[in-house]
Amino acid sequence: MPEPRATARAATDSVEAGDPYKALRQLGARAHQMLAATRAADHFNARDTDDDRNTGSWLISTALALATDVADEIDGLARALKDKPADAGLRLVVAQLRVRAHQLHATARAADHFLDQDTRADQDTGGWLVATALTLATKLASEIDDSAVPAKRAPGAAAELEPHDPALARRVAAATAPLRGAA
Repeated sequence: MPEPRATARAATDSVEAGDPYKALRQLGARAHQMLAATRAADHFNARDTDDDRNTGSWLISTALALATDVADEIDGLARALKDKPADAGLRLVVAQLRVRAHQLHATARAADHFLDQDTRADQDTGGWLVATALTLATKLASEIDDSAVPAKRAPGAAAELEPHDPALARRVAAATAPLRGAA
């Protein structure tokens, strides 16, 4: 796994090259890896066998390492944007992403700690924290996706639709969910 400073440097390089949205797309990919690991940890921790719980514990450790990387990358992006004249809205979005990333990191770290304990009460606490980390990872991945597509709008003009706009995809899925359920 690359060192966090090396990955944070990649985000800084993208900003220095003039494309902070490329850095956000790269962060989005890492956030989705973290989401997948957290989701799998939640799945395995809900099972009753020791082998499944050990797998869940290992997966949350993996999610913790990814959360550390994402938090470091977002910190690097925030520093790079602070030093460059950038869109104030983008700086605000990155600041909000930093808060969510550090909440997720702290939750994953606590879950990892409690899952490594011997008592059933501590392991139950760890399971609850994994579920909390899953919620935070879902929100973070969605928020990064939503911010990774730059707004291309002329003043007073209608917004253009990006073909891979994740926010649009979620809105369409939510709007058509009742239709799919009725079939």
